[in-house]
Amino acid sequence: MAAAMKITLLAVAAMAVLSSASAATYNVGGPAGAWDFGINYGSWASSKQFIPGDSIVFKYSPQAHDVLEVSKADYDSCSAASPITTLKTGNDVVVLPATGTRYFICGFTGHCSAGMKVTIDVVSASSPSTPSSPAPASGPSASNSPPPPSPSAATSVRVTAGLGLVVLLAGLMA
Repeated sequence: MAAAMKITLLAVAAMAVLSSASAATYNVGGPAGAWDFGINYGSWASSKQFIPGDSIVFKYSPQAHDVLEVSKADYDSCSAASPITTLKTGNDVVVLPATGTRYFICGFTGHCSAGMKVTIDVVSASSPSTPSSPAPASGPSASNSPPPPSPSAATSVRVTAGLGLVVLLAGLMA
């Protein structure tokens, strides 16, 4: 009876841990990237698979940049006139709670048109894990951008963290 109870508790704990470990956090622009000039955000975003529950972090100098979430029309035209949200701390975390496309630009004059804009496509967790093809390179740093990181990196972190916690729980219950 006690062994069955331990197995049941372990199974419930494993499910809870794995579901909470599935969210990933991405620094916009790369693992150590920053919201700044010289990054091809189209290539960066297309190398990722964002799912509901993930977060993106914009790191920047608030004296030099900001982050505006805007409509597609404002994104396309680089208009900062009517943002949905304005972020100004320099370490802004945006949770991606649902599927859909989100648009972000830098609202400082000329920054968006110089390439400081990113489209984030949030897809269902059951979608294929291979991201879409990278967007064509554009902007001043397009020709010398480093290759994007492996698209499976966040998934590997999710699985490794979840399994590590399950093993830890199993050891504690033994």
